[in-house]
Amino acid sequence: MIGNADAPRKRVRDCVSPNLGPVRTLVTRGDREVWSNRLVDFAPSALASDYTERMRAFLDEKILPAEPVYDAFRAARRGTANEWELPPVVEELKAEAQERKLWNLFLPDVSGLSNLEYAPVAEVSGWSPVIAPEAINCQAPDTGNMETLHLFGSPEQKQEWLEPLLAGEIRSAFAMTEPQVASSDATNIETRIRRDGDDYVIDGRKWWISGAADERCRIFIVMGKTAPDDDESVPTHRRQSMILVPRDTPGLTITRHLPTFGYQDQHGHSELELEGVRVPASNLLGEEGGGFAIAQARLGPGRIHHCMRLIGMAERAVSLMVDRAQARTAFGRPLAEQGVVREQIALSRMEIEQARLLTLKTAWLIDKHTAKGAATEIAAIKVVVPRMACAVIDRAMQVHGGAAMSDDTPLAYFYAWARALRFADGPDEVHIRSVARQELKAHQA
Repeated sequence: MIGNADAPRKRVRDCVSPNLGPVRTLVTRGDREVWSNRLVDFAPSALASDYTERMRAFLDEKILPAEPVYDAFRAARRGTANEWELPPVVEELKAEAQERKLWNLFLPDVSGLSNLEYAPVAEVSGWSPVIAPEAINCQAPDTGNMETLHLFGSPEQKQEWLEPLLAGEIRSAFAMTEPQVASSDATNIETRIRRDGDDYVIDGRKWWISGAADERCRIFIVMGKTAPDDDESVPTHRRQSMILVPRDTPGLTITRHLPTFGYQDQHGHSELELEGVRVPASNLLGEEGGGFAIAQARLGPGRIHHCMRLIGMAERAVSLMVDRAQARTAFGRPLAEQGVVREQIALSRMEIEQARLLTLKTAWLIDKHTAKGAATEIAAIKVVVPRMACAVIDRAMQVHGGAAMSDDTPLAYFYAWARALRFADGPDEVHIRSVARQELKAHQA
């Protein structure tokens, strides 16, 4: 349940508007990290401020009041054949967002917003992570898939799939992770994509495929190997390819839906089987052997979007924690007057601010040097921000006591999702490995 929306509304506009002055920042260029002599000003541009204020107003006026309506609709269908039915209020919000010009803001070539300018908008959407991102057509995994099609799709692929995605008419899924291998190492992927005349034939298994349960999901971007492991003539990172598989293709079967800490997301996380799936060769995304590069290009921005929204979730958790601390009395005093609770509030504020600064720096670096030039920082925020969100939400749960384990507040769901994001788009350990490798490389004589 997302409920309890009234309490945080009064403070939502106070977040995501840090009066940040210029700061000196560490900039990655090529293989060296050097201290920049330029000052980086994270103060929002006029365009970013306008979009952020309008997003806050949309959240206050429409999205937060819609949460109990959404929850009631889903609760009534839980465990039934209609479990994945979309609450009508979502389509109403999508129409409202388009009228307010809050649509496809994640894509710079469409919205005109840089990554740094989009960051505070995404953070506001994190206050209502189930509804708000979809309401503005900025929800995962569609954002990453739209970016991928935008960057690598053929004109025909863009017309058939990107345009309806940008219009919010269909949904999509990204099928990379597999149950039998450590998929954080993309070279382990076992799904085979075999050329057969004018077609490709695909065989394999995928799981934790977000969005697959949604009937509006019409297209899968599937990663597999077009060159076998024993073909030493092909470099390791040129053996993977991406291919577009329409949902209704014979041989593609959704075998089960996977709950996350007991929660079934609206659009599901599913396991798939691909058995003799045949698609035209024109469905190949980019070039054969380009799958690893496409995955890196796709997952970088996706990681920063997740982190932006997580900061918003953490802000709402703090808001709920403060309200609870001020309203609840124990041992003759409000919780807010007790040192241990004050420490929890203070630590949460400090950790959020630290995580936000690192995320803004990363967004700035992507704008200046592309995702490849910000690879170390992207890896860093993917560790720092989910860990921060887990810690902040956990403290808010402690202050709420037993109520936090119920659906009377969004905290239990927030915690489940924040914890899941320590796995999604790569586990902590992989990103820590990347940061350490770059740090050691920078110090080599």
